[in-house]
Amino acid sequence: MVCHVRKLNRPKHAVRIHGLILSLRDLTVLVVCVAGILGAWLAYGLTGAASHGAPATGQSEATVLSERLPDPLAPPVVPGSDAAASDPVALPAVPLAVGGLPAASAPAQPVAQSASPYPAASAPQRITYPAAGMDVVVHPLDPAAADADSHSIVPPETMDGYWLTPFGTPGAGSANTSYVIGHSWEGLDAPFNHLSSAAAAGDELTVTTSAGTMTYRVDSVTTYTKSTLKDSPIWEVVPNRLVLISCYTGDLWGKNVTVVASPVRAR
Repeated sequence: MVCHVRKLNRPKHAVRIHGLILSLRDLTVLVVCVAGILGAWLAYGLTGAASHGAPATGQSEATVLSERLPDPLAPPVVPGSDAAASDPVALPAVPLAVGGLPAASAPAQPVAQSASPYPAASAPQRITYPAAGMDVVVHPLDPAAADADSHSIVPPETMDGYWLTPFGTPGAGSANTSYVIGHSWEGLDAPFNHLSSAAAAGDELTVTTSAGTMTYRVDSVTTYTKSTLKDSPIWEVVPNRLVLISCYTGDLWGKNVTVVASPVRAR
């Protein structure tokens, strides 16, 4: 048998690439397209992202936002510095109040103290002691200095009461005991007579002054001999205390009765 070899016609200037046959024209078109794509990609990478501020490919929106928020661990930015000028986030100012604390935490102002419960210290004008049947006008008495120092004071011979001016004055601001003395009378119903028989601890009495009325409560009723009265505890300095002194009706010439009282309230 005779075999014949058949020659195939091939186009001139053809290029064989991995089993593909491309003409020179097709290869030229392919190169131009690839060059155009590469040029466009490079141009976009250099100018597009920078001019529009868009995030890079694959970068999430959360990442971009985190770059714009201040770092809580970063040191404080000093006003006027480069860092402060470049930071676009500004924190709101907190109003300050007393002592540099926030306004909401400022301490409350202290409440004003209430006024004294007693009227201003003033000379007594009248004493009313219902339990002892006593309602007596009071006059000021300024004894001699020697008598005041020795506590040996004799009131005028009337049925009224006498306030010893060298000592305390009833009312707010008093610095000593207020003393009111008066005679007890034999055979007469004098106001001071009932101190010996009717006065008792716990009783209340009132003292009226030009500034108001004060109420006192009786602390004690005590009898002294005339020789021991001048050295008794009633002469101790006690602010705003009241002491009534008279002769003891059971022994007018040998004893005295004293009623010691403390202020309760003002009316």
